[in-house]
Amino acid sequence: MSSKETYKHLNEYLDNHYIHKSNWLRAAVLGANDGILSTASIAIGVAAASSTREPIILATLAGLVAGALSMAAGEYVSVSSQTDLETADINREREELLEMPELELKRLAQIYEQRGLKKETALQVAIEMTEHDALSAHVRDELGINEISQANPIQAAIASGASFTVGGILPLLVVLLLPLQNMEYLLYSTTILFLATLGAVAAKTGGAKVGKAILRITFWGTIAMGLTALVGYLFGVNI
Repeated sequence: MSSKETYKHLNEYLDNHYIHKSNWLRAAVLGANDGILSTASIAIGVAAASSTREPIILATLAGLVAGALSMAAGEYVSVSSQTDLETADINREREELLEMPELELKRLAQIYEQRGLKKETALQVAIEMTEHDALSAHVRDELGINEISQANPIQAAIASGASFTVGGILPLLVVLLLPLQNMEYLLYSTTILFLATLGAVAAKTGGAKVGKAILRITFWGTIAMGLTALVGYLFGVNI
């Protein structure tokens, strides 16, 4: 089997695992969760202090737009910082391989030995990996950076911003379409349903336990919305 066929076979094998989904799934779930929760919380807080629909719609829409842009920008900056750190470490490793190759070879052998190989075997593996691609071996085994886990700022920003928008549209539709009377309670009940669905889908996609994911996301969602509604009631201002 050629190296190209081996690489293709490995990719097909990894398709059955979940780790390669970690970057975009984390950003998408975080964005959708924030979109649902923060937008609904704003709507509930305003609904608790308002007797008309217009202020609730305005606050919900403003929260949706601001939140989506903030989420995308924040994710991009955060992941870019991680990428900068990874790049700096890779460049430093490249310099160390040029300046002290013998010491780097010993470090690599020690890593393999700590993972369970015999000393002689670890050294032989380190030698062969160094001859094949020294930098890749050290980046992967010494720094723990690989193509699967490596950060992608643009992918994370798009996934986060888009998922926030999708999540935020749900409570906005509730504000637009459902009766104004008891709006905060309608928002709470529908948002819990949205969050539970998100938790189930995310758990299923990531291979986690569905029940635990639903419980976690609805518990913290309830606290966030409850505290926001309390603020609206405590101020007691009719908008």
